[in-house]
Amino acid sequence: MSGNNTGDAVPGQFTLVLHSHLPWLAHHGRWPVGEEWLYQSWAASYLPVVEVLRTLADEGRSHLLTLGITPVLAAQLDDPHSLAGMHHWLGNWQLRADEAAMAGNKALGRHEHRLAVAALAEFEQSWRHGAAPVWRQLLDADAIELLGGPLAHPFQPLLDERLRDFQLREGLIDARLRWGHTPSGIWAPECGFTPGMEDGYAAAGVTHFMVDGPALRGDTSFGRPVRDSPVVAFGRDLTVSYRVWSPKSGYPGNGAYRDFHHYDHATGLKPARVTGKTVAGPDKAPYDPELAAAQVERDVTDFVATVRKRLITESERIGRPALVVAAFDTELYGHWWHEGPQWLAQVLRALPEAGVTVGTLADARERGFVGDPVPLADSSWGSGKDWRVWAGDQVRDLVELNEEIVRLALDTTAKMRADAPTGRDPVADQLLREAILTVSSDWAFMVSKDSAAGYARDRSHQHAHAVREIAGAVGAGQFARARELAAGWAVADGVFPALDARRLRVNPGEGPR
Repeated sequence: MSGNNTGDAVPGQFTLVLHSHLPWLAHHGRWPVGEEWLYQSWAASYLPVVEVLRTLADEGRSHLLTLGITPVLAAQLDDPHSLAGMHHWLGNWQLRADEAAMAGNKALGRHEHRLAVAALAEFEQSWRHGAAPVWRQLLDADAIELLGGPLAHPFQPLLDERLRDFQLREGLIDARLRWGHTPSGIWAPECGFTPGMEDGYAAAGVTHFMVDGPALRGDTSFGRPVRDSPVVAFGRDLTVSYRVWSPKSGYPGNGAYRDFHHYDHATGLKPARVTGKTVAGPDKAPYDPELAAAQVERDVTDFVATVRKRLITESERIGRPALVVAAFDTELYGHWWHEGPQWLAQVLRALPEAGVTVGTLADARERGFVGDPVPLADSSWGSGKDWRVWAGDQVRDLVELNEEIVRLALDTTAKMRADAPTGRDPVADQLLREAILTVSSDWAFMVSKDSAAGYARDRSHQHAHAVREIAGAVGAGQFARARELAAGWAVADGVFPALDARRLRVNPGEGPR
């Protein structure tokens, strides 16, 4: 239980789910898209969110929230190249803050300097040798439930069942190796679902996963087993989630908060507050931390009242204590919304004080916040709550590319196993790594949303080229060349070193090895 209830208790349970994910960025460009994206999110979100959770755990609070960390993000936060790059980036952030102060913007410089110094000290003390010990500490304190997922965040409904199964199982193996803990719950990438996936989840040992609210026809007041399986789908409550952040509104858009989009180009810092939605960048007012802090308190009060009201009305509607699940990208807290970590810390203290029981998804399942089975249909949390972002006309070429590359990788792997069925093969392992990186859901998302679309297409085709090169050499019997190519591609794409191609089911219906 999280904290002591000092307000009038309300029925049911509130669960906050944070989904942490970035595609594989290490060794693939720096600016404006590439490793800079990783380091910004790390500094602005992962470091302060962990600090919030650790502080609350030190206060004796537990079961604070459910935290999803995708294997591909976990890998980057443990990667020596990324760790060295992050250390350098934090030092550079401090220098940029000092430059801003010397250039005359003393308020901005002082604010950013304090943040940079604190982040650098925290990184050197707790993160310098990777994030895995950080997550283990929070697990040991019973502060969080960790969700895992498939290796490189594929849009699973479009993926060949054999590679879908492989990515999920390898993702859970990766979690066990990093955290000493195999998650029982996962964040399904993009909340993507198609009937039959529940059987794969059950076979892999997954007991619960996230979907978006409309997938449960908006009735998210309890988890629902999917068809005949024991696997429970929990839905995001949009009434509560959209209070914080929605496609059109939410707290971060308030005029007092720091503006995400407007930069001081000399230092790369963000000097302005939102001011107004129609105010141009150069006309925005300077950022004022005290003004923002006062707004945080108002938004915390509003959110707590929203959760209380939702729990009461939903419990009355269904005639039993209800569950309310709010879910967001972790990167909203700090990276997109500068004040997000402040809000998070205050909300997680204020909810129990207001009589709200806070718990994780695992708590909800164990406490019986589960209803009748649901015939879950095709769905996602993307635009339209269908598959258009990852399968629409804008990305038809990527869908076809993915199908070609997956077929080539699976066929080549099957041939290699038939020719040399024993022993681990680094060529087959790298072939699957490149195929997995090709089909990351991020590339289609970025193209559909016209967000660094060129970078996304380049990345997709680069990994596809690696698959074709390696498979071509294998197909031609040039095995020395194949080993050379695999080793070369592994310099940049050596992610998931424990990935073992021998565990891939090469034929539909084949059992796991």
